[in-house]
Amino acid sequence: MLAVGDSVTTGSACKCTPFPQQYATLLTHARGVPTTVTNLGVNGLTAAGLLALVKDPKSAVRRALPNADIDLITIGANDFGDNYADITSASCRGPDRTDCVDDELAALRITMTQLIDEIHQVRSRRPTAILVSGYWNVFQDGQVAKDKFPTAGVQATKALTQRANTVLREVADADGATYVGLYTAFNGPAASGDITQLLAPDGDHPNARGHALIAQRLLAAGLPGLVRG
Repeated sequence: MLAVGDSVTTGSACKCTPFPQQYATLLTHARGVPTTVTNLGVNGLTAAGLLALVKDPKSAVRRALPNADIDLITIGANDFGDNYADITSASCRGPDRTDCVDDELAALRITMTQLIDEIHQVRSRRPTAILVSGYWNVFQDGQVAKDKFPTAGVQATKALTQRANTVLREVADADGATYVGLYTAFNGPAASGDITQLLAPDGDHPNARGHALIAQRLLAAGLPGLVRG
């Protein structure tokens, strides 16, 4: 298994076992097949940056891909960093105050399509489970967001997250990958009404409970593209 993506993948701010390693352990027990994972997440990575690594024959990511039956991808949140102030202050236009990221969302769609297609090519179209994770929020959430942003800004971050997740889901569905949604999982019963309980003190990255939840959601998604059932 190969895990690639941003600081969520690396386990930044958690001081815990990141979700890829937890998922590999769960999968080993569930399937009865020893599963190892190479975690090549990079803090601050963008979708374009990940695509460049996948295409670079000298990169560790490219070298690991041919032998990875399962690919975990968590990417996209950092693509909106230049719009952080506008989104969190609700300064953008449109009914959901997110129209200032229309170009970034369009670029994310193109880049993700190229990324998944490249992985299929590197794998020579062999059976591969490509699991693309969504986000609970591309920026801060929970109590940290409530303390830092106006109410309209909090709502704008959620609206942007939903739009980004839609792009990730649609690309995955169209290109032979599997989208694993986390928005509802993080905001639902596991959070007991407060997503803060699943986040590190920075309000941005998952804590130990959050990483465990991600691993569980990945397990529940199965391995479409690799095995049946």
